[in-house]
Amino acid sequence: MSSPLPPVSQVSGCRACCVPGFPGCASSQLRRRRPLKAAAGISVPRPRQRLDGRRLRAAPASAASPPQLSSIRSVVLDIEGTTSPISFVTDVLFPYARDNARKHLEATYGTDETGDDIALLRAQVEQDLAEGVAGAVPVPPEEAGKDAVVDTLVANVEAMIKADRKITSLKQLQGHIWRTGFEGQEIKGVVFDDVPPALERWHASGIKTYIYSSGSREAQRLIFGNTTYGDLRKYLCGFFDTTIGTKREPRSYYEIWQSVGVDRPSQILFLTDVYQEATAAKAAGVEVLISIRPGNAPLPENHGFQTITTFAEILT
Repeated sequence: MSSPLPPVSQVSGCRACCVPGFPGCASSQLRRRRPLKAAAGISVPRPRQRLDGRRLRAAPASAASPPQLSSIRSVVLDIEGTTSPISFVTDVLFPYARDNARKHLEATYGTDETGDDIALLRAQVEQDLAEGVAGAVPVPPEEAGKDAVVDTLVANVEAMIKADRKITSLKQLQGHIWRTGFEGQEIKGVVFDDVPPALERWHASGIKTYIYSSGSREAQRLIFGNTTYGDLRKYLCGFFDTTIGTKREPRSYYEIWQSVGVDRPSQILFLTDVYQEATAAKAAGVEVLISIRPGNAPLPENHGFQTITTFAEILT
């Protein structure tokens, strides 16, 4: 009987990798080998047949080794459920924005920044009213007075937060409210323990790391600039938010590819906990890993993506 096949990482002329779709993946090389012929006295089972005569496909084998970044030049990270616990967002950030929306709007009313925030909220509310979105309340004109405008804005913001709307108008205002909390040391950014060493490792390896979140770019900078591990922005090359598009649209990942300076979208690795975001990124040609963290929503069965539970599983 012939000697057993060498481990995947030792297959001649092939670099072992575990991120699905990487060119030169050892597992794909093995799949292209011809079927083994039966040795004397040993039978090789035939492929199973369905009742209609078609072959049944074998279930894909799980990856035997951790993902590697050998072909990756840029990593793009989601925040909620990927770098940070969902509870940090739902139990800390969202309540802070909700509880301080009125105070912030009243204190900054009349400034250019808040004027821009109000204009965005007005436009969003008008669209919501036209589409019959629950919780939308008409915002009166400026002539109605500050109190009337703020009252309706707060009502809309509270409804948007409750519905977890991923819209630029809400996220921009939230970022401005959170800024006060971070600057006053009322809030500290929370990241999983494995995130800082991974960011440092990728930075040292020359891999550029970016953040892509539905939260505003300012909010992202605040979170990573004020973590319990200190300022992590020194490891990050940039921030993307929904101004380039929503995270469930392939076009958004195309825009990221055009911005990060790599030759091919497959040189980007996107990490997220959301299946629909993973699907959109994959459709744009980006490599994807799904993050499995405590509190994350369950994934569909047979979702087809490789998963990780810690950034330590990703090798450089």
